Amino acid sequence: MIRTIKFSLVLSAVSLLFGCNAPKSTKTSADDVVIKDQKEVRRFFSEDSFWNQPIAADAELDPRSDKWIKMLETEPTKENFGITWRQWTIPVYEVDSNAKTVNVAHHYLVPQEKRAWNTIHDREKFGHGPNFNPVPLPLNAKPDPEGDAHFAIVDWNRMLAWDMWGLKQLKDGTWESKTGMCYRLDGDGTFDGEALGFEDNESVHFHGPSRAAGVPIFAGLIMYDEVMAGKIEHKLSCATRFGGYKEFVYPASWTDGYVNGGLPEGCVIRLDPKLDLKQFDLTKEETVIAVALQEYGMVIVDIAQGQPIYAEGLWDQPNKTWEGKLREWDGGINAIPYKHFQVMKVENAVFKGDNRIKNQGMFDEGLYE
Repeated sequence: MIRTIKFSLVLSAVSLLFGCNAPKSTKTSADDVVIKDQKEVRRFFSEDSFWNQPIAADAELDPRSDKWIKMLETEPTKENFGITWRQWTIPVYEVDSNAKTVNVAHHYLVPQEKRAWNTIHDREKFGHGPNFNPVPLPLNAKPDPEGDAHFAIVDWNRMLAWDMWGLKQLKDGTWESKTGMCYRLDGDGTFDGEALGFEDNESVHFHGPSRAAGVPIFAGLIMYDEVMAGKIEHKLSCATRFGGYKEFVYPASWTDGYVNGGLPEGCVIRLDPKLDLKQFDLTKEETVIAVALQEYGMVIVDIAQGQPIYAEGLWDQPNKTWEGKLREWDGGINAIPYKHFQVMKVENAVFKGDNRIKNQGMFDEGLYE
C-alpha cells in the first residue's frame, strides 16, 4: 500500500536553523528542519519496496568504495554531486479517471539514430511496454524541455503510472514517444528484464523502460511536496559519468555504463551518516535532502555528463518553485565534497548491458541522450 505520512510543526527547530542559543548537535536530523505546513505526502511504490527502505545501521560498504569515490573526484567539470531541477529531469503530472486518453505512437528511428543506437535485430523503432496505451495524457503536457523529453503521469485512484522518454507532440496534434511503460504505483518499483525481452549488447529503450538502468522513471525522484513537508522517506536517484561497463545490480535491470571498473548502475551511494551537516551552508530544503542521503542514500539510474541528483521538474506548476530552496551547481549539496560519500556493498551483480557507447564512443560525440 502507498504510505501516507503526516507531519506536525516542529517549533524547536527554529532555533537550530537560525543559531538562537540552541545546544549544538553532532549530527543534523530531519527534526532539525522547520516544517512549513501540515500535509499528507504519498510516496511511490509498496511499503516493502527497495526504494522505500532506509539503509540498515549495520550495512557494509563495498570494498571498492574508496576507489570509486576517487574515480568521482576525477570529474572533469570539477563539480560534486548537484541537484538538477531546471532541465534534464522529470515532470510528474497527476490525473484521475476522468482524464482523456490518447494513443501515443512509436518513434521510428531516423538514419542518424540507427547509426547511434546499434541493435542486434536491426530494429526500426524504440519500444513501448505491455499495456502502455491508451495514455491519460494531460492537455497541458510539457515534457522535459531538453533532449530527453522525459514525462511521467500518476493516477492515484487507479494506482497506475505511465512514464515516457522522448515524448513529442507532432504537427497534426498527435503524440509519439520513444519509450513508454505502464505499471502499478503500489508495486515494488522494478522491472523484469527477462519478461520484457532485454538482450545483451542492446539498449533497454527498445523494450519500454525510459531509464537506462531499467527502473521506473520517477523512482527516487525528489518531490516538491515531500521536501516542503520536511522529510524524504525513500532512496533518491542520481546519474554518473562513471557508470560501470556491463555491470548492474538490483534494483537496476540493465545498464548503459561504459567505464571499465566503474560504478554499477543500481548501486547505492550514501552521504556519511556521521557527517555534521551544520558545517555546510544548506537551506532548510537542502538539509531535508542531505538527511535523506544519509538515511536512505541514492541509486545510480543512468549515465550523464556529471553527477546529477534528480528533483521534480516544476516548469508547468506556477504555484511551486525550487528557486531560493535548492541550488543546482552553485552551492548547497554541490558544495559537499565526494570524500564524504560512500558506496554500499554491491551483491549479486549481473554482467550484461548496452554496449553502444563503449563500442562507438558516442558519449564524447554528443550523440548520447
